[in-house]
Formats: sequence, C-alpha cells, structure tokens
Amino acid sequence: MTPGPRVALVHDWLNQVGGAENVLEELVRLFPGAPIYTSMYAPERMPPAYREWPIRTSFMQRLPGVTRHHQAYLPLYPLAFARTDLRGYDLVLSNKSGFCHGVRTGGQGGESSPRATHVCYCLTPTRFLWLYDQYRERERIGPGTNALLQPLLALLRRWDWAAAQRVDHFVAISREVQRRIQAIYGRESVVIHPPVDTERFTPDPSQPVGEYYLIVSRLIPYKRIDLAVQAFRHLPQERLVIVGSGRDEPALRAQAGPNVTFLGRQPWDELVRLMRGCKAFLFPGLEDFGIAPVEAMSAGRPVIAFAGGGALDTVLPGVTGELFQPQSVEGLLAVLEGFDPRAYDPAACRAQAEKFSRARFQRELMDFLAQVMA
Repeated sequence: MTPGPRVALVHDWLNQVGGAENVLEELVRLFPGAPIYTSMYAPERMPPAYREWPIRTSFMQRLPGVTRHHQAYLPLYPLAFARTDLRGYDLVLSNKSGFCHGVRTGGQGGESSPRATHVCYCLTPTRFLWLYDQYRERERIGPGTNALLQPLLALLRRWDWAAAQRVDHFVAISREVQRRIQAIYGRESVVIHPPVDTERFTPDPSQPVGEYYLIVSRLIPYKRIDLAVQAFRHLPQERLVIVGSGRDEPALRAQAGPNVTFLGRQPWDELVRLMRGCKAFLFPGLEDFGIAPVEAMSAGRPVIAFAGGGALDTVLPGVTGELFQPQSVEGLLAVLEGFDPRAYDPAACRAQAEKFSRARFQRELMDFLAQVMA
C-alpha cells in the first residue's frame, strides 16, 4: 500500500481559544498525528485534549512571559517561522491570521528540493500590519507608541508580502477575506468557510421563543457591542441579554439601561438554551466570518447583523434575518423597530446554517487538497 502524504500543520500561537483554534481542531481531526508547528504553546490555557497533540514550538517558547503577553513579541514571529524548515513534508497546511505562512517549504523562490506543497488557510491577512488603524483602535495604541511602530510596520509588511508569494495555494474563509488576499497579496484564492458545530446547536420546537434579543461575544471594542447597548436605551419595552466578558464590560454596563442583562461566560448547555429562545441574535461588529451568528441560525433563530464582512456570506436578508447599515445606533434601530421574529422560519435558518457544517468543511477542504496534490 502506498503511504499517504506527510502532512504538517502550522498555527500562529497556542495560548488562547477562539475561531482560529476551532479550525485547528478540525484540521487535527482530518490529519490525526500530524505535527503542529507553532511559535509558542501554553498548555495550561488550552483545552486538555491539546496535550495529546504533537505540538512543536519555536525558540519563542523560551522567552519570558511570552504565553501571557504574546503581542509584546510581535516583531519576532517572522523570524520564528522563517526558521521553521518543513521541506521534508509533502503538504504543509498553515492556519494563518498572523505570520505562520512564513515557514520554509522550498516553494517559490528558487530553493532546492525537497519541497512541500504549501496551502494557506487564511483567516485574514495579518491585521496588525494591513488593517492597522482597526488594530490600533482595538488595542488602544497611543500616539507615541504609534509613531515608534511605523518603521517596524513598514519592515514587517515587506516580509509578510514576500512570505505570501511563497505560498502555493490560498484558501479564504469568506468573500471579504478573499478580496483582501487579492488586494494585499495580489494572490487568487478559493473560499471554504470555517466549520460550525451544527450538531451542538440544534432547534428545539418544544422550547418557546423568549422575550429577549441575544449577543454572545467577547466584550472588546471592535465587536461594537456598544451599538446594541445604546440602541436598547431607545427600546425600553425590549430586553437584551449579553453573554461574554472582556475589558469593555465596565464601560458597557455604565451605558446600559435596566433592560440590558450581562450574564458573563456561560456553559455550552446554557448557550444552546439561550440561542434557541432568543427573538433574534445580534451581531453588530465587522468580522472576517463570524461563527456565532451561524450557531444561532443552526438553533433555528434569525440574525440581525451589520452588512459587512462574513455576515454577507451567511445571513440571507428576509429569510434568516436582516442586515443593517450604516454601522451605527441609528442603523441598528431602523431594523429593530420593525423586527418581527415570527417572520423567519426556523427550518430555513437551520437549512442555511447547515451549509457551514463541519462535515461540509471537511469535504470541501479535502476535495481541494486532493486537487492541488494530484
């Protein structure tokens, strides 16, 4: 029997759990036993299952405080991945939002064989570099630090662009990210949406719809939860429930009226119950994809989302929810004031969500990899 291809997975860092890690977990299921190359790893901050994986870190693992203050070491990530030589593999699959696409694979650029085929699953071109104004606002970078960063940003952008030219094939998570890959890197890509756990989030016809709207999110600036909190000050007859935590929570609580409830983090079972019972799920931020709105549709509930980013791929206006613009309190209010949750068929919401299932992700990605490896 002919042995299968030797596969290596690459991930930017492993010290927090989010959408990127959801994708990585699916890649590990597809390629069990494949080594995972990353800059650094904090096992105590990651799910216990990760400790069974063959995770291989860079020299950055030895840097003081790197797993808790990884952003302070941003200039070193290109060097860490440039030193990661993966030319002994047949297929390298990088799961990129930062710099991990810069690993050495012997691809374009004249390096001698052996070489690996490098497929980059691009969550986004590096935000810190190419969407810096958004990043600066999100991280509240002051004028002095901003001025000092400019020469470094110019240098890192040149490195990042050159690394992107050595990737053999790009896969984008949404049409918005596909557009960015073309505009920033000048590269073509195919769209394969991230996996959503539609088996966990299911409708329950026996659970009645409650009298509340729902947000599930980290409470940080770019999520724009402030728009919803302020909108509900104009809707005293409606209720908003917010699940999640983050550094914006004190400011959001100060803005909120008595009809807004903050629940903090909740276990999975309670999240599913809240999703099933909401009048609609609110998604006021601009996201590259956005898994939570699809989870809500998977539970049979409509979504009200800002008309941008990944929501343009997932929400069907008039069928599974509504899109609002501009990204303002007035834009959101214009939809909320006339919103009727009974106008959206739970079965249609569920059917739309199933287009983004884990099974669909596995099938589309494996079909694409088979084509490029043929």
